[in-house]
Amino acid sequence: MGKKLRQQRRGKGSLAYTKAPGTFDISVKYEKKRDKELNGEVVELINHTGHTAPLMKVVFEDFTTVHLVAPEGIKIGDKIHIGPNGVYSIGSVVRLGDIPEGIPVYNIETMPGDGGKMVRSAGSAAYVAAHTGASTTVMLPSKSSITLNNECRAQLGVCAGGGMVDLPIMKAGKAHYMWHSVNRTWPVLRGVKMSPVDHPFGGKQHHKGKSSMTSRNAPPGRKVGHIAASRVGRKKKG
Repeated sequence: MGKKLRQQRRGKGSLAYTKAPGTFDISVKYEKKRDKELNGEVVELINHTGHTAPLMKVVFEDFTTVHLVAPEGIKIGDKIHIGPNGVYSIGSVVRLGDIPEGIPVYNIETMPGDGGKMVRSAGSAAYVAAHTGASTTVMLPSKSSITLNNECRAQLGVCAGGGMVDLPIMKAGKAHYMWHSVNRTWPVLRGVKMSPVDHPFGGKQHHKGKSSMTSRNAPPGRKVGHIAASRVGRKKKG
């Protein structure tokens, strides 16, 4: 009798696949009062385990605080503005409709008021490409474009921490904790590298040894590979 597959063990919800530690949870959200002008000051820069980019703690004039993704070049004491009237300083939160074309932005809302969903990893930036009526076209880091409502907001600048991927990891334990902070197991072993008791593709000198097409009604222990595929392989020309 074989062992359970990795996805079966994860679905069980045991301690081996627990959620990411709660101490890593610092929410990064914009101020919800969209029509309110807020001027704040950066009081702390945080090297946060759960984010690739550093965070900044901003204190506003009414003594409320918020954590935002820090832009490249920000420092303690710099001023941050959130509000409908665009103030063009790095890290400020501005409506897409108020941002001139060609300006780099990050931490972009996909819907007005969702607090920022896209372009939040270290060193990433999108660019405002064009304004058309009530919508704005933004070019993402992947070079693909997306059209968003003018009322969606974004931060000005480029995400800090761009050199993170250039640094060597040096030891396997560092990689383990990097993946652990985002609730991923590491390392990930391919099925063909396993023994047959661990995986249906194992035990065949590092190749599957059988078709990877699997029925939709297959038992959970066999449901790996191309599940209910209509066809596999190269498509004949002509």
